[in-house]
Order: sequence, then structure tokens, then C-alpha cells
Amino acid sequence: PKGKNSEKLKSLLVDSWYDSYLGVVILVRVIDGKIKKNMKIKLMSNNQEYIIEKVGVFTPKPKDIDELNSGEIGFIITGIKTLSETKVGDTICDASNPIEKPLPGFKPSKPVVFCGLFPTDSSEYQKLKDGLAKLKLNDSSFSYEAESSSALGLGFRCGFLGLLHLEIITQRLEREFDINLITTTPGVIYKVHKTSDDNIINLQNPSSMPDPSQIKMIEEPWIKATIITPDEYLGSIIKICQDKRGIQINLTYSGNRAVLSYELPLNEVVFDFYDRLKSISSGYASFDYEITGYKEGDLVKLGVLVNGESVDALATIIHKDFAQKTGRQICEKLKDLIPRHNFMI
Repeated sequence: PKGKNSEKLKSLLVDSWYDSYLGVVILVRVIDGKIKKNMKIKLMSNNQEYIIEKVGVFTPKPKDIDELNSGEIGFIITGIKTLSETKVGDTICDASNPIEKPLPGFKPSKPVVFCGLFPTDSSEYQKLKDGLAKLKLNDSSFSYEAESSSALGLGFRCGFLGLLHLEIITQRLEREFDINLITTTPGVIYKVHKTSDDNIINLQNPSSMPDPSQIKMIEEPWIKATIITPDEYLGSIIKICQDKRGIQINLTYSGNRAVLSYELPLNEVVFDFYDRLKSISSGYASFDYEITGYKEGDLVKLGVLVNGESVDALATIIHKDFAQKTGRQICEKLKDLIPRHNFMI
């Protein structure tokens, strides 16, 4: 029979982080074959080839060794400088003797929730830019691009994996880099189908929505939510889900706990759903979701005019039935928040 090590190298990228002395450190698990120093490897998601400079294990201190065999976990250093090249779940194989098929289950992380981040003081823009670049070094699932708003000045449009991710990044920017931030309403990616040329636009920012006469339909992302709650809060939780345009799929009990499955539009969840769920259930309900796909929705852009001028930072995309009510709520809040002037706003 063939020896264990005559098999082709097949290994899994478990994690990666940026080290200021070594560049990117990659944590790997060898499934078949072996990883040796000075070996040329290939990352299968982007077909890039690298030479291994260092192989090691944590004992718990890092300790250099010559090779990692089948079934072992260790780290390799290949001189990669950017973290975005090393995606968790990727397959690493031998560049000179590659495998045909990568290991199953790899999905690149895609940002789901988008939000504008602006410094309250425009002189802190450079500080915010540096802070985002530093956080990006150790978090490749986070994306950002420059954006300017007539009301808020220069800032960034950032993409996050979810609401918790958004919260962590904004908290870290405020604490570690000492920046005071204004965040716009979190939104999701909509697919806008145009009438003229059947083009589909991926829309993140409500201010770049085309004219309604050119729109054939708009699709929005939906999620499958699982909510586990003590049964005394069940009625109020079902009411919130219905208010958020939810469709009930399932309701089961285990003891005095109810397990609710709902389909919900993601844009209803990113705003205040989690906070309301926690406050209604005194913190007992837990919430988990996975994205299921896109469905057509009756969506409109809600714009707010301040002193006769549209403020792009306040624009949101919202379901037609809620537009009137939400618009009124925003205006009532703004009426108190905007300082009084001697002219009409």
C-alpha cells in the first residue's frame, strides 16, 4: 500500500492574521500529504503560488519545525503581505503536483450590511482612513470605499457581515483610534432591474437609486430567522415579526421554550429588530439568521429635505406601506434635533 506521505498535499486554511514582522501568518490543517519548508504551494481560490519560508507549531509558543504531516495543525509563513489573499476555508495544495478539486464547503465572506461612517469633525478624516486601513489588515471580511455627502462631508461607505460586526468595528474605531463617528442608517444590497436595457444594478447607497420610471422591479435580500424564546414572550415576538413583514414557517416547543422560524426581509432586521426583540423578552430570546436569497419587493426611496434641499445621508430604501409613517417619525425627530433658526427649515 502507498505510504501516507506519497499522497498529494491537501490542506485547509483555518485562520490567518497579520504580524508586523512576518507579514501574514497562516494557520493550516494538513488533510493529506505533508507541508515542508521551501515548498511551493498554491492557494486554490485565487490560483496564486507562494514559497513557504517558515513552518511551525504552537506549543503554546511558536516553535519552528521542518514539516507538518497529515492530520497536524500548524502555521506557515509565505511572505504574503495582504490578508485579503488568504481566505478562511481555502484549500492549499502543492504547486508542482496540484489536486483537481478543492476541499468542499468554502464560501468567500461577502458583506451583507452597508453603512456610511463619517467623522463628526472633518479634520479627523485622515485619522479615520488610517484606522480603517489598520482594522482591514486583520479582518478581510470588512470592506470600505470613500464616499462624500453634501451634509456630512467626507467619509466611507463600509460593508459588514452583520450588525454585530458593524457594532464591533465602530466601537473599535471610537476607542482605539479616538474618532467620534456619525453612522448613517444601515442598509443592505438591493438588486434593481432596469426597464430600458434589462440591466441589474447592485445598489448599496440609496442616493444612487435611478429614477423610478426606469425601474422594472427591485429585489431585496431575505433571511431565515430562528428565534428561541420562553413561551410567555411568544405573542409579542410574533407581533414584531409580523410588523416587519415576516412570514412564519414553523413553531415548535421544547419544554417551556418556543422555537420560531420566520422568513424576514433583511432590511427590516438591520435597523432595530434585535434591540426590540431583546427588550420585549427581557433579554431571554436568542436570534440567529441565515440569508436565503432575493425576492421582489414593493420598495421606494424615502428622501428627506432639510431647508428645501435633499440630504443624502438621511435617504433610505423602504417598503411602500411604511414610507409615510417612517417619514413622519424622522421629521418629528429632526424638528427637535435641528437647532431653531429664524427662517423656515
